Amino acid sequence: MFTPKYPPQDTAPTPIPTVPTVHSPVPNVSAHAAVPPAPPAHRPTVQLTAGSTLALFAGGGAVVLVVGTVLVSMLLAVAVTAASVAVCAVVVRSVLKSDRR
Repeated sequence: MFTPKYPPQDTAPTPIPTVPTVHSPVPNVSAHAAVPPAPPAHRPTVQLTAGSTLALFAGGGAVVLVVGTVLVSMLLAVAVTAASVAVCAVVVRSVLKSDRR
């Protein structure tokens, strides 16, 4: 049960070692002339129409507004928290000062 089970051995024939052939360079031949030019890349181009451009700008503006709203709300939350901590500190200081008298 706990002994390892190995897969069956590969039955592919062993490759025959080949000897690489050595080519002597041909004099007076440019390396650029021997290489054929690469075929042009077939990439799809994006066609922007008036409607798609308007939608792109509207989407970008919406993203800017949402991110700005989130950042401003976080800043306001920090400011409100700091103000409440400051008020609590003043109240505690006042209570402690009046307790000494």
